[in-house]
Amino acid sequence: MKNIIYIFISLFLISSCTQDFEEINTNPNAPTEVHPSLLLRQVIYNYGDEMSYEGFVAGNLLGQYFTMVDFNLFDRHSLTDPQLGGNPWPIIYKNLYDNEIILEQANNNPSFAVYQGPAMILKSYMTAALTDMYGDIPYSEALQGTSGITNPKYDSQMDIYLAENGILDNLDKAIMSIQNYDGNIQLDGDILFNGDLNAWIRFANSLKIKYLMRISGKYDVSNDLQMVYDDNFYINNNNENAKYDFSNERPNSFRMEQLRDGDFNLFVMSETAQEIFETLQDPRRDVFFRPIGSDNTGTIYQGLLNGPDASSTSISVSDYSLTGTIFREHTGDIDANFMTAWETHFLLAEAAERGIINANAKNHYDVAVQLSFDYWHTNMPANYLSNQAAYGMNTNNPLEQILTQKWIANCINGYENWIEYKRTGFPQLKPIAASLNNDIIPIRMPYPTDEAALNTENYNQATAIHDNSINFPVWWDE
Repeated sequence: MKNIIYIFISLFLISSCTQDFEEINTNPNAPTEVHPSLLLRQVIYNYGDEMSYEGFVAGNLLGQYFTMVDFNLFDRHSLTDPQLGGNPWPIIYKNLYDNEIILEQANNNPSFAVYQGPAMILKSYMTAALTDMYGDIPYSEALQGTSGITNPKYDSQMDIYLAENGILDNLDKAIMSIQNYDGNIQLDGDILFNGDLNAWIRFANSLKIKYLMRISGKYDVSNDLQMVYDDNFYINNNNENAKYDFSNERPNSFRMEQLRDGDFNLFVMSETAQEIFETLQDPRRDVFFRPIGSDNTGTIYQGLLNGPDASSTSISVSDYSLTGTIFREHTGDIDANFMTAWETHFLLAEAAERGIINANAKNHYDVAVQLSFDYWHTNMPANYLSNQAAYGMNTNNPLEQILTQKWIANCINGYENWIEYKRTGFPQLKPIAASLNNDIIPIRMPYPTDEAALNTENYNQATAIHDNSINFPVWWDE
């Protein structure tokens, strides 16, 4: 009888210990799911912060805005050797992953439906940045590790742009999602537009202009682009820019303010930038760079040819113009830019000049230049648009003018300077001093070495044609 009692007591105790085990051992103060408002804020902030930094330390080397005087294998075009920067792959995929969680929550929970459109726009935006740098990338099977896909295939860039659920299709669906939203829940966590859904539609339309122009060499975009232009609902002035403000102080200052003096002072004016600013007599030079001294004719600015071999060349930083105080002491005067009015108007000017849309190219060019001067807190000389920067005058090539002015304005905008150079050939860049790429300017970023090790079969298929060469064009550049 005692044995039966002991067995009963033991079973009772075991049942008592396991019945509510999960509930008892779950911390009620530790959430198991992050609210989409927190994720949206994190994605916007982290992407903007990281890619603005990448723009300064890597994108502006490829675009020959700055020159790096030491620790500069990347500036010498050994792109598999990122040092202070030059590896955007994990940054973008991390934020795409977090953004995908927002999309899943919006699709599965009607209370979060307001997040669907903005998250789809961000997905298109970040995907375009990735594929424009690398070409074919994991896309349709990417970010599905929880579903068992740990080795995603690489999609062609053409499909990433044009297929269903691709970049352009997602922008259209995002606009429709926002227009059809009839709930009363606010878009919290929106540090781009403070919850203004119409601003997200303007952002999406400006991105459509950008991406249609990007593929215009491979695909007839005239009708689609004219339709967006005629609707006239895109980012039109600096008050509508898709951006968030940096501050002068940490933790929200521009990343260069947080580096050591020695790291910041590795970057000087490039010889390419020196010539462009001198030719245009452009006062924005005084914002982007610091003088090295004065003589009887005025302030001296001196650039250095990109890619010097510091091991065989004696370089004194004091002989060259360092980057401006706006990037370190006064970072509250700059922003993390996602899309701006001047970029939109430069794209429209180019489209009009190429005959892709029916519009006045000069008008959009003039507006874009003025918006750029305003953005960079610089007074435009009264005769600037009628003299040295006059559109199509004084033997000026209008397309080169548009792209050169966009190049000036695009400082720290990720890798945009270099991507647009790949697409258009403007502005004209220089052969670098000590190339590690056979004196060829790279036209794609190499896949990270982790891909070869962790996604071997798909990586081998993706690189079969070009062997991961940085000299192989992406689809829209072929």
